[in-house]
Amino acid sequence: MEKLTVVGSGVMGRGIAYTAALGGFHVVLNDVNQENLDKAKLYIETEMTKSAEKGYLKRNQAAVALQNIEYTTNLEAAAGNADVVIEAVFELMELKVEIFKQLDEICPEHTILATNTSTMSPTEIGAQTTRPDKCIAMHFFNPVHKMKLIEIIKGLETSDDTVAKAKDIGAKLGKETVEVNEFPGFVTSRMNCLIGNEAMNLLMEGVASAEDIDKAMKLGLNHPMGPLALADLVGLDTRLRNMEYLYKTLGEKYRPCPLLIKYVKAGRLGRKSGQGFYNYEK
Repeated sequence: MEKLTVVGSGVMGRGIAYTAALGGFHVVLNDVNQENLDKAKLYIETEMTKSAEKGYLKRNQAAVALQNIEYTTNLEAAAGNADVVIEAVFELMELKVEIFKQLDEICPEHTILATNTSTMSPTEIGAQTTRPDKCIAMHFFNPVHKMKLIEIIKGLETSDDTVAKAKDIGAKLGKETVEVNEFPGFVTSRMNCLIGNEAMNLLMEGVASAEDIDKAMKLGLNHPMGPLALADLVGLDTRLRNMEYLYKTLGEKYRPCPLLIKYVKAGRLGRKSGQGFYNYEK
């Protein structure tokens, strides 16, 4: 397991590529959009340089890691020799399925196909390929290089060997792993979406300000980040897609807060747009 391809160069994809390169993998980062790839490359090089300057990484370690990353818009070139491919695109089932179908045709027989999803079914995605035993979900957390956990979700047909290899990949990336039986939302997303959605309802109902809701959760319940600030970090559009999927699959208690829907319609998507529950434009 030496060659790792990441499909999707957004926040999660570039974070996975960064971490995998530091973990000793030869990484290829793929995206259909060259501009997105250029932004990801600039981010990775900047973060790697900063980490070396601050002493978090040795300079030669950062240099080797940067040499271990390639960037391409050509999916066949990116995944044709991969040992593992981690898909990190939007939380849209149709998009993920289409990418997995393409990867199934492109990749060698031994290649593991992993989806970085926080809610969606690896069984459903893997069933669209000829290798459902080698399909799995690996749920990374943002920011990838700092967060210690990967949720490993086994689909109905996922083999024990694939699970073991996914855990080995996690260990090589310096992460702890938990094995989860597939169910919508897995462990962390089910809990996190409920907490975040209730925080949004509290704000909508005027119970407290965003600042005080987050402060109460941090100081009263020892959360490292308030649920509203966390939603802004994840992206409110991403959180809404997650909530809609959980509402569809698990029922009424996951109905998205109307305030979340309103913010997304208004283009308030959190940190990436400059405004969400907090203003980041300054």
